[in-house]
Amino acid sequence: MYTWGGFFDVPDKELELGQLEQRMVSSDFWDNNEEAQKIVDKVSALKSVVIPYRELGSQVEDFLTLSELVEEEGADSPLLDEADEECATILTRLDEIELLSFLKGKYDSGNAFLSINAGAGGTESCDWASMLYRMYTRWIERSGFKFSVINYQDGDEAGLKTATIHIQGPNAFGFLKAERGVHRLVRISPFDSNKRRHTSFCAVETVPDIENDDDIDIEDKDLRVDTFRASGAGGQHVNTTDSAIRITHVPTGVVVSCQNERSQHKNRATAMKMLAAKLYELRQEEQKAELDEHSGTKNDNGWGSQIRSYVLHPYKMIKDLRTSCETSNTNAVLDGDIDKFIHAYLRSELNR
Repeated sequence: MYTWGGFFDVPDKELELGQLEQRMVSSDFWDNNEEAQKIVDKVSALKSVVIPYRELGSQVEDFLTLSELVEEEGADSPLLDEADEECATILTRLDEIELLSFLKGKYDSGNAFLSINAGAGGTESCDWASMLYRMYTRWIERSGFKFSVINYQDGDEAGLKTATIHIQGPNAFGFLKAERGVHRLVRISPFDSNKRRHTSFCAVETVPDIENDDDIDIEDKDLRVDTFRASGAGGQHVNTTDSAIRITHVPTGVVVSCQNERSQHKNRATAMKMLAAKLYELRQEEQKAELDEHSGTKNDNGWGSQIRSYVLHPYKMIKDLRTSCETSNTNAVLDGDIDKFIHAYLRSELNR
């Protein structure tokens, strides 16, 4: 059963795509690099919907022609195997396109910020955070996205305490919003000489990359801005200038940091984008909690709750506690193969 709510407006998207592509060929298009890049990103997002839809339509037409030939030739038709393979391919493409139709949120089609924060547990949790960092960067590479490190703080002995990356690509936030929450690891600790089993926790936070939103009003008087010397992963400016920025939104206690640029001004601009995104998500969570309270619904999947368990001992199993999606192929998941969990979450949200 396929739901095509997100694709009834494909003709409108095709029209918008055509208009933007016309603007891109104008001689003055790159006079304003920032605005031009926004249009390029928008075109990429539109193509991620329009092109698969067009290709599927062409495949279906070819399949109908092939099926007519098979019907004429009967059960012994040499084209029967080809028709079966083509049918399977179309069903796979249908699943992929259906997933895109679930991404209806205001910022689902855009870029994202993803943060990993080690929980209590010292070296164990910091090492787990570095494993998650590798898992997500591998997934990003597999998906054809780009990323840059916004903030990175090493653990005291191993791994990392906290890291934030900026992911660029069509629907990046729409997919990665499935990953926010607490991730739990159970394993034999490589840091324990007695080879005992340990449980570690890390919090993953994803927020959209918000360019402009008049609904998010941030006043300077509500901000506390601290500068510090960059550390951890970075370029030549690391540990040489006080260019890193930490901004605290005093009314909510939300804190953001950025240290990837040599320029303090650029780091502040990126930090303000992250702050706007976090405040937007905080407002969304508050509204959802209020609706749940009035409707008598208990929300077990709120911000900060445990969403997935990664068990490496005494057996191997990774299970998403929201969707019951699970796999025993732990090595593949930790190497970035997390699509099945993301897809299961998106499908489950459709029925909520």
